[in-house]
Amino acid sequence: MVVVLCTVSSEDEGRQIAKTLIKEKLCACVNQIPKVTSYYIYEGEFCEDSEELLIIKTLKISFELLKKRIEELHSYDTVEIVALEVKDVNENYLNWVQGVIYDK
Repeated sequence: MVVVLCTVSSEDEGRQIAKTLIKEKLCACVNQIPKVTSYYIYEGEFCEDSEELLIIKTLKISFELLKKRIEELHSYDTVEIVALEVKDVNENYLNWVQGVIYDK
């Protein structure tokens, strides 16, 4: 299992990406956290932006397809897509994630 972090520009963009990923069975769950302030350097300039954060739960085997789909749907040229491999997870939760993605 992996947890994927992805910032988005707005609530609407996050909602659209989340719904698409779930409906296409690329992930089992997406949490959308509003009002995240991001500080970063982009094209040599310091930036401070209001964004939203998506926390996406999926399987490692689904990551490449999920990443490609996010890149297709996302409004940014440089999309933050960071996968964190899960070391430990509740077995019932993992079974649920697998069941959703594999449509069991």
